[in-house]
Order: sequence, then structure tokens, then C-alpha cells
Amino acid sequence: MIVSVNWLKKYTSIDVSIDELVKLIGSRLVEIENVTDLGRQYRGIVIAKIVECAPIEGTDHLNLTKIDDGGKTEGVSRDENGLVQVVCGAPNVREGLMVAWLPPGVTVPATINDSEPFVLGARELRGVMSNGMLASAKELDLWDDHEGILELDDNMVPGDDFGKTYELDDYLLDMENNSWTHRPDTFGVIGFAREVAAIQGNTFITPERMQRDKIQWPEKTGNQPTPKVTIDNPELSSRYQAVVLENVDSKIQLSPLEIRTYLARVGIRPHSAVVDVTNYMMMVSGQPLHAFDYDKLKAVNNGEIDIHVRSGHAGEKLVLIDEREIELSENDIVIANGETVVALAGAMGGRDTEIDDDTTNVLLESASFNLYNLRNTQMRHGIFSEAITRFTKGQPAELTAPVLAGAVDLLRLSAGAERASDIADTYPVKQEFPKVYAMAEHMNAALGTEFSTEDIVNCLKNVEFTVEANEKGVISAVPPYWRTDVKISEDLDEEVGRLNGFDSIRLQLPTRDFTAVSPDGFDQLRLQVKNILRQAGANEVLTYSFVHGDLLQKVGQNESHAYRIINSLSPDLQYYRLSLTPSLLTHIHPNRKAGYESFALFESNKVHSKEFGVEEDYTPKEHDSFALVVNAPDETGAAYYKAKRLLDYLGTSLGLTFRYTAIESRQDDTDAPFDIRRSAIVTDEKTSERIGIIGEYTSSVRKALKLTDKVAGFEIDPWSLLKALSVKSVTYVPLSKYPSTERDICFKVSSDITYASLKSVVDSALSSSDMKVSVSPIDIYQSEQQTKNITFRIVLTSLQKTLTGDEISQKIDEFTHAVTTELGATVV
Repeated sequence: MIVSVNWLKKYTSIDVSIDELVKLIGSRLVEIENVTDLGRQYRGIVIAKIVECAPIEGTDHLNLTKIDDGGKTEGVSRDENGLVQVVCGAPNVREGLMVAWLPPGVTVPATINDSEPFVLGARELRGVMSNGMLASAKELDLWDDHEGILELDDNMVPGDDFGKTYELDDYLLDMENNSWTHRPDTFGVIGFAREVAAIQGNTFITPERMQRDKIQWPEKTGNQPTPKVTIDNPELSSRYQAVVLENVDSKIQLSPLEIRTYLARVGIRPHSAVVDVTNYMMMVSGQPLHAFDYDKLKAVNNGEIDIHVRSGHAGEKLVLIDEREIELSENDIVIANGETVVALAGAMGGRDTEIDDDTTNVLLESASFNLYNLRNTQMRHGIFSEAITRFTKGQPAELTAPVLAGAVDLLRLSAGAERASDIADTYPVKQEFPKVYAMAEHMNAALGTEFSTEDIVNCLKNVEFTVEANEKGVISAVPPYWRTDVKISEDLDEEVGRLNGFDSIRLQLPTRDFTAVSPDGFDQLRLQVKNILRQAGANEVLTYSFVHGDLLQKVGQNESHAYRIINSLSPDLQYYRLSLTPSLLTHIHPNRKAGYESFALFESNKVHSKEFGVEEDYTPKEHDSFALVVNAPDETGAAYYKAKRLLDYLGTSLGLTFRYTAIESRQDDTDAPFDIRRSAIVTDEKTSERIGIIGEYTSSVRKALKLTDKVAGFEIDPWSLLKALSVKSVTYVPLSKYPSTERDICFKVSSDITYASLKSVVDSALSSSDMKVSVSPIDIYQSEQQTKNITFRIVLTSLQKTLTGDEISQKIDEFTHAVTTELGATVV
């Protein structure tokens, strides 16, 4: 962003040298990357009037002019009337024209930074002497127009200094604007001038035309109907205003030269009266405007104006004013008249309704749009205009009215525009004005300063906060409408500290107590889970939160549920991931290639999905997740049981018992990679809270990611785990002093009886025992379709004595009888 110092001086006094100003701005506002002394380009250039102009014989375009410079330029030849002779070939040269004359010895501004700058002299052209040149806008390094000499205002005085008259004796400050992303007000000259005043300790008063309670609309003289405006979705636009102007003279370069020179020096090429005024008001205020050709706009909707601010529709296309045709998406905000899209809101207008030399009637728009949608639009369509740069900072809704009124008045003065309609004002989401509280004691404790209550009040008033302090020293501050970033007391701390200079704060620790805060229950649980899995031999990894779209497809997840990153750092990082498991699975094959066979990887991180919804500020909601994958080539059975042992170990270590039930159908994208025939839903036995999913992966996933059939894993919700733990009751059972006894028992059951149902009956049969009993699976074998063998290992431990063989046999017989009776099983 480029800021003109002379433009700032129109709104505030600058009491320091340019070097001191740069230092102040750099330390208290924003880093300045470059300072340009603009005035050195225009030294010696004089305003002159063409008194005589006649064609030179024998040439087809050269004219011999005699100019009046007020006799102020020394060392040039003059005729008997004191006029200076200059040859000019511009098509618009004529008598009576006020021009910029570059006398002999002056360097052409456009070449001043060249390795060999072009210094003018007096030389003979076609037999006549020419002293210097009459310059075009391009030669003056103002803008790229070489069609003719620059025509100055008629009221200029011959002999006056061109640079000083048009305030080109200026300095341009090139800012690094990334640190201003939360400050849309500073992207306008008035807002930046307010900051410059404050860092000098001066009070700033916003010009009346920009104060929302002092808006003065030019008188209505026409009879056009008030434009009909509808905001279809208030989340996309909080306010939209429009007005119709008639009798506009929009010919190229009709805007006042002062406006054009100020636009040019900050990098905006002058275009026409209407466009120049909208750009000028945007640079002054930070609020972009857009002008439609009113007659063209009506033509696209059968002569009617029915403006709708809405989302783009899939398949809709729009040709922009730069002749590009773009395809719209639902994330784009568009302006439509009836059903026809006429502009990409906040970014660029459409070709069919643009202003041209024949425009006489204009519909002028001033609005605020959702900054997050516009950031999406900016990246997807590659539009980095001055307007969208400002809209993506979050323009306040209350700014639209004063800027629109100012633009209408400026068009009245510069282009003869007349207000022909009432103001259409659709304002569904009113801007709020929070009251923020602070105390000098608390602020000083945070900053390490010694500000008094009066110091704080005066500092905030300098930047136009409405501030009061009561007898107890409580300061209440209401930020001005352009400061949407101030919401809490810490914002006031930062504001006061910054404006007074963080570099002026004493180099000592603040007096505030910095005792460490204990982690909350969730953070403690997350750390505990990590430690348990590390103890079990698993390795923690940290993978990218972004994944390639191909990975989503390979694991069967719905790509439309994932947020797409428009400006991704790499083609491999296109989408926010929907779960952690796919990221972990991509690391199985590389580790196997590196020579590692038996290993487990786990990760604790956040995932994002459109299915989760958005926060109040329209940012995606985040969900915490915990996932583990295990590669177990040495397992004699299914890999599922290796993953289950790790999850059971986790549950036991936390004091929970997990229940595993068959999956009837996939519920969400987390379930997608798992083979539902070889997976289970994990729930807490006591609360029935769903914890997550465990299992092996589908054959298509294994094939796509080069996995063996010895890979399994689980993905669980740590918040559900925390909820289950919150109702956990702890019962102390002492370790037995007596030896345990193991028995392996194999049941032959019907093939339709699942392991889970058999395990449930086994647990029930052993629950009445006065011993400590644990049951774990050993093997499942199925050689024919009708039956299968399921083997359990039973561990019996008495807390009172050493068990005899007869007691053990009796207990086993009781339990096997119960199982065989209930399920019709036989003991093998």
C-alpha cells in the first residue's frame, strides 16, 4: 500500500521531518519498505500557456508554439513579446491551452531513474529552434497516456511551479500491509491520517462528510424510482445502498487533474470521471464503490431494476470488465438484476454494465460484504484489485452511507451529475457498538507502564473513541464505527501501548502475577492418552492438516465435505482432512520400505468438515480426534486384535471398559476407510457413550495405499472419552497374594453367532464369581460354513487363597455349562 504524505496533510498536520515521520510510523504503526521523494522528478517544470500555435510547413504533425511562462524562466531565448518558442507534435496542442513545460536543462521525469536520464536542451527541429518540450502524462511519469500533452486546469497561472501547484512535491510511503489485516480503516487516507495524528500526540477530528450522523445528501432533482434492492442472504452482505444519478459526463479524463494526480501517485491509473471519483473516495475512506451504467443495467432485466445480492449458482458464468469469463460457485457473492448476474460483488464489475464514454446515467453502489467469501473469491479467480483488498479486511456497514454521499457530491462537482432517486438502503444486519471497560491499574500491570486514567482517556480520544471515566477509575470506551477490531479490554491495552510507543515502555517485567495455569481436563487427558500409548510401544507422529484430493477418494471419503484450500502451498495439500486415519495410513508403506515391520503410529490433532458447520464468525468448526494404526505382520491372527489389545490397554489404564458392537452402516467420513465386516463401534460399557471405531480397512484402501492385510487401527473422539471418564467410579481392588490360573477353552458354535455375542455370555456367566476373572480371545477358526471355533483364555485369581485343581475345574464346569446351555455351543 502506498500513502502520499501530501494527501495525509490534507487531514492532519505533520510536525516532524520526513525521516522522523518514517521512524514513528515504523515503530508504532506499520513497517515502511520504501520512501520515494516524488518532488525531485518535477523540479524545474513550469506551468505555461500556449499563446500562439501554427503548423510547421513541410511536416504533417509538428506545430510551432509560443508559450507564456510569465517570464520567470531564466536562460532561454524569447521573442519581442517575451514568449518562448517550443515545437510540439501532440494532436491536442492548440492556442489557449495550459500546459506543463520542461525548459532546457530539466530532466524528463519518466527517465529520472534510468541509467542515462534524458536531460532536455534547446535544439533546432525542421529549421526552427525548440526550447525544451511540452509534456504528456506519460513523460511526466503520472500515468501511461502518450496520446497528447497533458492539459492543465484553465485557472492556472503561467510561470508557477508545476510540482508545487499540483502538490507533487511529495513523499510516497510504501507500506508492508500484512500487519494491517484487522484494520480496514487504515486502508484509507483519512484512517491513516488519524493514526499519524495520534502517534504525534494530536487530536484528530474526522471530516464532517465522513461522520455517520452528519451525512448531507445532494438535493434530489430527478424522478427515477428508488432502486429495488434485496439481500437474499444476510450472511453475505450486512448492508447495500444504491442511488441513481443522471446527466453524468463520463468522458475519459474529465475528472479534475488534482484527483487524477493523487490517484496516479498511489498506483491507480485515471480512467473517467465516474470511475476516478469512485477510486478517489475508496482511497480516501477505505470503502470501495461500484458504478453501473444505469441504462445497460435496466436492459438486462427488461427495463426494470431488481437488485439481488446472493450466492453464485453452479454453472453460472460472468464476463468481467477485463474480458475474462469466469464460472461462478456458491462461495461467490454476486450482484444480479433479476436473474442476470451483472457483477462479482466486492471484486469486479461485469462487462455488460460497465461505464463507458457514452454513459449518462449511473447507478452507484456502496455496500459491505462477507470478507471470508471474498477471500475465497479472490484466490479462486485470481483477482487482487484495490477494492477486494479492502473488502477482505472487513469493511464496517456504517461506512457505506457517508462514502456514498461524498461520492455523489463529488460527481456533482466534477461531472455534472444530478441525484435522480431516493437512496436505496437495505440493512439487515445492524452494526453493533460494544462498550469496552478498562482500568489504569490493570492496563499498567499488563504493559509495565505508569499511565494515569487521564493519559488513557486522552490517548483514546485522540483516535475518536467515546470515552468516560468514573470516580472509581473505571474507563468505559465505545470505539468509533470504523474500529470493528476493538471488543475486549486487552484491545484497549494494545491501542494505548501502541499509540504511545511500545519502544517507550520500560524494559522490566510487568507486575502481573505470571503463575502458570494448570492444563484443563481435556489437555490432561490428551497427554495421558499419549503417554499410555507410548508405554504400549506406539510412536507419535504429526502429519499435515491438509491432504490431496486423491487421498480422500482413495479412502472413500466425500470430497464435497472437505474445505478446499484455494491458495494451497503445494498441489499435495489441497483439502482440510476429514479424519486422521488416512494421513496415518499413508505412512505405513514408506516405513515398511525403510525396513520397519512391526510398529504402531498414532496422532492427536484437529479435523475439519463442512458437516460440522461454522462458528459465529463463519470460520470452520474444528473437531479433535485421536487415531492409531498398527502394522502387525507377526500376528498369527487378524490384525484387528492387535489394535483391540492396544485400545483395551488404553481403556484399562484409564479405568474404562470398552464394548465392541458390529457396524450396520457407515455413519460419517471417519468410518469410510474401515471394512464394516471386520470393524466395530467402540462404546463405553458404563455410559454407552460412543467412543469411536476400530477395525481393519477395505481392500480398495489397502490396494490404493499399498497395505498388507495385517494393518488395523482405530479413531476415537477424545471429548467422548473425557465424558465417559467424568462419570467413572473408582473401586480399589488390591493385588492378590495368590497365584493365578489360566485355562484355554474352545467353543464350537453356529457360524451366525458372533464373537461379541459369545463374549457377552461368557462375561455374564463369570460375573457372579467371587474371584477376579479376566477373559481374552485366543483364536477364531472357521473351516466350514455352518460352524466355527472360538477360543478364550480364562484367568482366575482368588483374593483369599491358592485355588486347588478341583475348585478350578468346578468353576470352569459351571461357566461352560452356562454357555453351552444358552447358545447351544459345544466345548471342543
